[in-house]
Amino acid sequence: MKLELLMSCMHQNDDSLVRASKITSDVVVINQCDREDYAEYPTEHGIARMFSTKQRGLTKSRNMAIAKSNADVCLLCDDDEVFQPDYHRQILNAYEALPQADVIIFKMVNRQPSFPDQIMRLRFPKTMKVSSWQISFRKASLVAKGVAFDELLGAGTGNGAEEELKFLWDCQKAGLQIYYVPTPIASVAQTESTWFGGFTEQFFINRGATTRYIMGLPLAAVYAVYYCLRKKSMYSHQITPANALKATFRGIRENKITKQRAEGKAIQ
Repeated sequence: MKLELLMSCMHQNDDSLVRASKITSDVVVINQCDREDYAEYPTEHGIARMFSTKQRGLTKSRNMAIAKSNADVCLLCDDDEVFQPDYHRQILNAYEALPQADVIIFKMVNRQPSFPDQIMRLRFPKTMKVSSWQISFRKASLVAKGVAFDELLGAGTGNGAEEELKFLWDCQKAGLQIYYVPTPIASVAQTESTWFGGFTEQFFINRGATTRYIMGLPLAAVYAVYYCLRKKSMYSHQITPANALKATFRGIRENKITKQRAEGKAIQ
């Protein structure tokens, strides 16, 4: 099997980010910037193929990377990760040990694990605990089922995040098998976010809209109450639980992303 990392970044002029991330395997780099070009750089055990594009939007970047990949197994990669020396072999070993797995979620070195320290099958709602940098998949499985990242979600859309939740939701609906393997493959800094501006009213409006779009009305309403109560210690220094819940239900009621989908809109 062949592994390729799929890195999303912006305004790069060389392979310095690939080297800083300690990427030693093949990698597809989607560099959103102000030009259209292509460059190749050697890595220790492969090649970095950088596609520079004027397109904007994280999910557009993810989908472009998937389309450009020629590997059997792909791993999503952000621009603030540093990989373990043996990540390449560890990832392929996991797929060899789990031939039934279409998607494998890995552990991060410096992040509190969300799951027990054992190999396990993941289904909703456990997939809600997964971050994008943990996600790997067999490209052929996605292509066969027509699964891709939803370009109405993610950084650059104005609709907030939750693109990884929608992706894993779509994988499960398509019958793909998702597993968690507690092998640490990288550390992630996540020092800043391109979309998160704090626990503002707009954050909760967007959250209501995204969960309504992904889950439908009944589950989104239940989750709104759960999230606002369960996470209040995390956000209550900025907004009261009552106002957070009110804003979330406003997003659910307005249902703007579902309406955008019906109108055939996506970020340009």
